[in-house]
Amino acid sequence: MKFAVIVFPGSNCDVDMYHAIKDELGEEVEYVWHDAESLDEYDGILLPGGFSYGDYLRSGAIARFSRVMQEVVKAAEAGKPVLGVCNGFQILLEAGLLPGAMRRNESLSFICKPVDLVVQNNQTMFTGEYQPNQTISIPVAHGEGNYYCDEETLAALKANHQIVFTYRNNPNGSLADIAGIVNEKGNVLGMMPHPERAVDVLLGSADGLKLFQSIVKTWREAHVVNA
Repeated sequence: MKFAVIVFPGSNCDVDMYHAIKDELGEEVEYVWHDAESLDEYDGILLPGGFSYGDYLRSGAIARFSRVMQEVVKAAEAGKPVLGVCNGFQILLEAGLLPGAMRRNESLSFICKPVDLVVQNNQTMFTGEYQPNQTISIPVAHGEGNYYCDEETLAALKANHQIVFTYRNNPNGSLADIAGIVNEKGNVLGMMPHPERAVDVLLGSADGLKLFQSIVKTWREAHVVNA
């Protein structure tokens, strides 16, 4: 499986993501600059964390208009797995690939620490290797991770089982303890915690590795069936 790590001006977690895929997962991966005109050669798309375009206006608001985002939308519509982590999640929200918005943390402070997440839905292409309601440890590092949506959207997220991860002890004030959601189709995941920083016990946790393993397993099973 071949992954693209999208790099925007200000991305700073792209190297972490690349390491997770190449060295821990053992899959093919390349950096792709924000002005790329095609993502057709890639099987999975990864939007890393950081401060794209300095987080001016709003986090992800400028990156959403980068040329490559047309290709990210195209990949999502084609059913390819698209993962946005932290700033990547914010970009997916701004691009309309996921519902809702991000506000500043309730504490108005930057948060950087390991947190416990609960796997609310292990029936997605991103979570198949986890157990139902499993608690995992994944670090967060953000100042604007307070997820919000209106009541109608929240009801839809719950009804469609789109809430994938919740915080056990909500660090930022996110509505309904939401830490990660998928689109209705189930192939686009946005999450504030950083699974790429939890792929080896030397980092404090290897719980994030199963997320990437889930993607690869689902992709390979689909391609064996369709071969």
